[in-house]
Amino acid sequence: MNSKKNIAQIVMIFFVGHFICLGQDLNRVITTGVPFLLIAPDARAAGMGDLGVATPADVYSQQWNPAKYAFISSEKVLGFSYTPYLSKLVDDIFLGNITYFTRINERSSWATSLKYFSLGDIQFNEFIGGSIIDQGLERPTELTLDLSYALKLSKTFSMAVAGRYIRSDLKIVTDADTSSANSLGVDITGFYKSNVFELGTNNAIFRSGFNISNIGPRLIYDIGDQKNFIPTNFKTGLGLDLLFDSNNILGIYTEFNKLLVPTPIAVYDQNNIFIKYSQPDVDFLKGIFTSFNDAPGGVSEELKEITFALGLEYRFQDSFSIRSGFFGENQDKGSRRYLTMGAGFDLKSIDIDISYLFSISNVRNPLENTIRFSIAIDIGNSVSISKTDIPEE
Repeated sequence: MNSKKNIAQIVMIFFVGHFICLGQDLNRVITTGVPFLLIAPDARAAGMGDLGVATPADVYSQQWNPAKYAFISSEKVLGFSYTPYLSKLVDDIFLGNITYFTRINERSSWATSLKYFSLGDIQFNEFIGGSIIDQGLERPTELTLDLSYALKLSKTFSMAVAGRYIRSDLKIVTDADTSSANSLGVDITGFYKSNVFELGTNNAIFRSGFNISNIGPRLIYDIGDQKNFIPTNFKTGLGLDLLFDSNNILGIYTEFNKLLVPTPIAVYDQNNIFIKYSQPDVDFLKGIFTSFNDAPGGVSEELKEITFALGLEYRFQDSFSIRSGFFGENQDKGSRRYLTMGAGFDLKSIDIDISYLFSISNVRNPLENTIRFSIAIDIGNSVSISKTDIPEE
């Protein structure tokens, strides 16, 4: 018996698919390859329920909505973040992120980011003649390299396009002809930020945004010629900042997400006996267009595939922030539900953010009870990093 094959199957099942949710009927849960692309890489967004498509712009807008970069007042910012994964079980699985933003002029900017997901060390052993032979360690990894360009089309609206190289190196077999799975993804995004207006006794700013992300071909793995859709996703959201005075701002944000990936369908054998649920073997473009009306349960099931997030952020003097959020997913489509909290501290040219997640579902969350960290460093001429896209008076 070769334990390499057993380990390979476990890793492929766990990491190539979506988050494992034990104790649920997951027959028609939509799964994708490289699901780490759906993990919030920064602690600010993570503290608000994993949302960011319509929040104020910051260095980590690359993940949520690169069009927001057109409204950042900072010139150049470098960001680092670290997210432990399955921290209650192992200590070497994590998501790391590096993001760099720079302003070109008053209307445009560009940014790049690198995400690195380590699946930890896996020990390989082979049973030969009743003895266990040590075959060494392997560390499967996945990564993406992004580049985006944002342009302000008017004083209140901007759009951006981003390109992404995706590499999924899950090979844990020693065959010489095995190789990593690779793909490319494209994001198309838009962002609207109103001028300051009166709302009751206070001033306010309204925001909205959308992001169609990871538009690209499927990943093809050598193990069984397995094909996996990348997590093509449509997100849209709204945000409102209440400006109590120059020092106190309360942000209220909401976001909706839907994977633009086919819903699994029932597969039967030649005797019309049910075998399993499986995603249809179609190209990614057809998968995007059919994802809106392919659920066997009709419109009601399509609505179940939409996740919802609500976030709050209170900012004081652009130097201290506290955050909270909620994320919800239908119990038939994964049943992820959790609360988050977080805080941010501005130390002149350095910002530090932390967040924490509490699961309120009977399904274990890989990020449950995990503290996430983000650091942003202003390397331009700004005195401090802007934590809001509201211009100073």
